[in-house]
Amino acid sequence: MKTELIIRSNSSDIDFALLRDGKLIQLNKESVDNKFSVGDIFLAKIGKVLTGLNAAFVNVGYPKDGFLHYHDLGAQVQSLNKFIKKVSTGKYKEYTLKNFRFEEDIDKDGSIDQVLKSGQNLLVQIVKEPISTKGPRLSSELSIAGRYMVLVPFSERVSVSQKIDDPKEKERLKRLAKSIKPKGFGVILRTVAEGKKVAELDRDLQNSLGRWKNMCKRIANTNTPTKILSELNRASSILRDVLDDTFTSIITNDEELNLEIKEYLREIFPEKENIVKLYNSQVPIFEKYGIERQIKTSFGKTVSMSRGAYLVIEHTEALHVIDVNSGNRSNKKGSQEETALEVNMIAATEIARQLQLRDMGGIIVVDFIDMNSGENRQKLYQHLKEQMALDKTKHKILPPSKFGLVQITRQRVRPELSIKTQEPNPNPKNEVEAPIVMIEKLENELERILSNAKNKKIALHVHPFIAAYLNQGFWSIRKKWFLKHKKWISIIPRDAYQYLQFKFKTLK
Repeated sequence: MKTELIIRSNSSDIDFALLRDGKLIQLNKESVDNKFSVGDIFLAKIGKVLTGLNAAFVNVGYPKDGFLHYHDLGAQVQSLNKFIKKVSTGKYKEYTLKNFRFEEDIDKDGSIDQVLKSGQNLLVQIVKEPISTKGPRLSSELSIAGRYMVLVPFSERVSVSQKIDDPKEKERLKRLAKSIKPKGFGVILRTVAEGKKVAELDRDLQNSLGRWKNMCKRIANTNTPTKILSELNRASSILRDVLDDTFTSIITNDEELNLEIKEYLREIFPEKENIVKLYNSQVPIFEKYGIERQIKTSFGKTVSMSRGAYLVIEHTEALHVIDVNSGNRSNKKGSQEETALEVNMIAATEIARQLQLRDMGGIIVVDFIDMNSGENRQKLYQHLKEQMALDKTKHKILPPSKFGLVQITRQRVRPELSIKTQEPNPNPKNEVEAPIVMIEKLENELERILSNAKNKKIALHVHPFIAAYLNQGFWSIRKKWFLKHKKWISIIPRDAYQYLQFKFKTLK
């Protein structure tokens, strides 16, 4: 398996595309103005305390208050409250919790008004980003995620990821964690900690402790609401969560980001530092790796699969519905049952990819093609589970019903990624200019540019169909331009462009 991370950076956004064997499986966008990411910690102010909901609304600086339920307070919220009051004075600087006296755990079935009061300050963490009209979902059971372990303040518990099956390895990791963890902190060992030595675990732990101490320093004399600990930038968090031995390259078009990633890998995965490369070409990075084309074909209502089979993906207020269709494959196999199994298996692979790519969450109902054989239904169920096993997001899959329906629940912590793939009609009157007029426009614009930039290298970015027309034949239009202007114009096909869109660009 070959895994590549392609990172496109511009002035306001950074786009991350994760490719597995050349196929787009994950797409993320980080905006410089995104102030509410999962993992961010805020010093916030409690608003309304609602005993009926056993929850409180919390001001974190978002237009809609965040929601904090009693069960998300954490057993040691009273200790957290006491710590905040001490640190807020600026005099208490024992951030390690080594000599801090803990309070009693709160009652599991208690009432929120016994713990929180309107107007008080509290440290809260974003566990679910704002979605639609809702504010962020919050927790005051704080955690700081590292590469190999998660640091949990005001706890002594040591636990190991359930995905590590070997009991001996679990016991070894627990023993090592207990030997290095400081008093007053719990740790959760992540799946990637399997097989790691104590020195690697300790380095990761010290890094998380350093982030905790820096956060605590910011609490004193801070107005509320204020973000006091940011989750790592999306590049680092993606690398922290998904980087493994299958990664073959990390490519970015931003020199500063390239250096940041190398420095980060030097800490967490030094043997992979050499796979980071800086992209420098006239062809846009997402065009070079076929990502723009995959975006256009993967985010529509209808998603094509091999040999005519396709998915129809519908979104309702309560759930997502995916319909599997065989298309023109119905006569390819010897029987209807064989055809149904073949299409369903292809569809299961594509559905697992679509859920991860679009970051679809909540309830997903998949209407597979009906199969009479219980053995085939079980085979499909196992295949879907294997494909979904690569998805790091928490999910649960129920076996197919008699009618071929499969129900999936998938955790949603961010808004679903939705990309419009349909383009507007170039002319609202359903008429377009004759192609020769388009060519004249290009020639006129080229002459204007050449009169001002005679010595510069020029590239024409244009839709692939227009690019093919300009390059067609031995005496192509591009060659005629060369003979006329004594200058070779690079023509770069752009999958992201609309049919009549074009831009002339200099090399810089």
